[in-house]
Amino acid sequence: MLEGFRAFAPGLARKNEGFGPEYFEHLARLESGHFWFEHRNRVILWGVRRFLPQAKSFLEIGCGTGFVLSAIRANDPRSRLAGGEIHVGGLTFARRRLPGVELFQIDATSIPFESEFDAIGAFDVIEHIEQDVMALKEAHRALVPGGILFLSVPQHPFLWSAVDEHSFHKRRYQAGALRKKMVDSGFEVLHMTSFVSVLLPLMILSRLRRRSSAPLAPGEELKIPRWLNTVFSTVLAWEQYLIRRGWNLPAGGSLFAVARRPDSPVA
Repeated sequence: MLEGFRAFAPGLARKNEGFGPEYFEHLARLESGHFWFEHRNRVILWGVRRFLPQAKSFLEIGCGTGFVLSAIRANDPRSRLAGGEIHVGGLTFARRRLPGVELFQIDATSIPFESEFDAIGAFDVIEHIEQDVMALKEAHRALVPGGILFLSVPQHPFLWSAVDEHSFHKRRYQAGALRKKMVDSGFEVLHMTSFVSVLLPLMILSRLRRRSSAPLAPGEELKIPRWLNTVFSTVLAWEQYLIRRGWNLPAGGSLFAVARRPDSPVA
């Protein structure tokens, strides 16, 4: 046990190369009401409702402050929910949001479960992991046969900037490369779409200004005026409509993917 949580990788609980623990406090303040986090939650919930509406168990890998998992619980309070996070500091915030939910400290490249969960989510997590394919294979092993993986990652290597460096990213993804890694890990890809697509031109302009490694305060890139947050939220409502209609948007700041562990091994 570590600070009241089961710890499966205690040596990485307070210091590792994947994410700065000081970011959790800033995230906990910013997430609720922020256009990007709210939009991602809506995309995730759409995916869960479409591809696995009757999930009896859901594990989120890299649950952070519990913002996504709290939305999943509100969507289906009957499911067994669990959250794993490598930083014990993130779990302290998640515990406040998720009373009664099983939370534990884990390393995504060594998940301590096998054929356990109907669904696993990893939302903006594997880009922090050097061995991202190993993390995907571990998620595959922890799913029941027929189980579903929900995944989001930052997209387009050309958007790489100081924001990625200060966010401890190892990479940004191309859709084809992500699909190949998922298939190589044993998954059948069911759906993939970009999101935050309508704001991509603004992202390109913003990232061009962030090519250098100039210091950034934790969460600085997420802070925007309230009026602009409202504008972005309104614009993204149109994108949500397209995604709900089943559109596969070809470009955007992020990728959302849904994949299935086959009932039998892929030949």
